Amino acid sequence: MAHFALPSLRCALAGMALALASQSVLAQPLSIENAQVRAVPPVSTTTAAFMVMHNRGDSDLAVVDARSPAAGVTELHNHVDVDGVMQMRRLTEIGVPAGGSVELAPGGLHLMLIDLVAPLHEGDEVEVTLVLDSGETLTLSVPVQRIGVMGGGMQGHGGGHRGH
Repeated sequence: MAHFALPSLRCALAGMALALASQSVLAQPLSIENAQVRAVPPVSTTTAAFMVMHNRGDSDLAVVDARSPAAGVTELHNHVDVDGVMQMRRLTEIGVPAGGSVELAPGGLHLMLIDLVAPLHEGDEVEVTLVLDSGETLTLSVPVQRIGVMGGGMQGHGGGHRGH
């Protein structure tokens, strides 16, 4: 009879591990609002995602990676002024201060979705997973929307991302 107890014990331990893992994801202090992916023409192979990230925690955190099944590559980016010319730069992280917020918006910080696997249409939902420096992840379902150009806009997003 003892040989039947071992599989039951393993199953119970696996269930407890999953419950604890779920609690750690739910306990993360990062929350997101106004997330959106820019609608682009069907021939475009790149687009960008924007959002406001809020850190409700007592410690600074950083988003160190992002992924999406909608794109072959997803990168953290920023626009910077280099001698009067706005250029995109790939970032290794986007910090969010404790108790603070960071906005990802056209002309500034944003997520690049490169090598889109299929055309995105306004009204579609795109899955985006943010990876935190703690190793935790946050997966979002982000609507595809038409976004007006602000400031430097998304000029130059047609290609040339391989050099970042």
